[in-house]
Amino acid sequence: MSEKEQISGQKAAGPAPGKLKKTIVMVGMMGAGKTAVGRALAARLNVPFLDSDHEIEAAANMTIPEIFARDGEPFFRQKERQVIARLLEEERGVLSTGGGAFLAQENREVITAKGVSVWLDAGLDVLWNRVRHRDTRPLLRTADPYATLRGLYEQRVPLYAKADLTVASDGQAAIETMVDRVLDALKARPDVLEWK
Repeated sequence: MSEKEQISGQKAAGPAPGKLKKTIVMVGMMGAGKTAVGRALAARLNVPFLDSDHEIEAAANMTIPEIFARDGEPFFRQKERQVIARLLEEERGVLSTGGGAFLAQENREVITAKGVSVWLDAGLDVLWNRVRHRDTRPLLRTADPYATLRGLYEQRVPLYAKADLTVASDGQAAIETMVDRVLDALKARPDVLEWK
């Protein structure tokens, strides 16, 4: 059984706005807020919060940077595909994925078939402000991390744009405001969230 983070003591006041029928999968660049917004969204909906990177680390008993260093990115991406497919099968909730997860067509297809993808669309400057002081991003361990981030951003945005739903992340909105934006976007998907 998956080690999942049950949201306890973090529940929003009042009842959940509706019944979740499919897993909501948060996608987007590193620093877009997938984990923070996903965790708060799960609390609001009173459903489990799942994190594919956390699941990979728990299974390997290593951090993502350690996995990249020891086994390389292709190995990590293979494990990531397996974990995402498993989490989508196990139970409904809110799933946060790593920044590169949505790039693989196989992941995009299984996410669309079993859940709904929500792209947190943050601009390059917002992302840079959020990640530049952290040493936990193996892809940014380069001589010029900003240029690396810009290259990743330019390469990935066209693929993120294939997400089922897009929610703007301007770097100014509070997490709860971002949750409201995601819920507003989900109103277009009654197959995912049945509103009360």
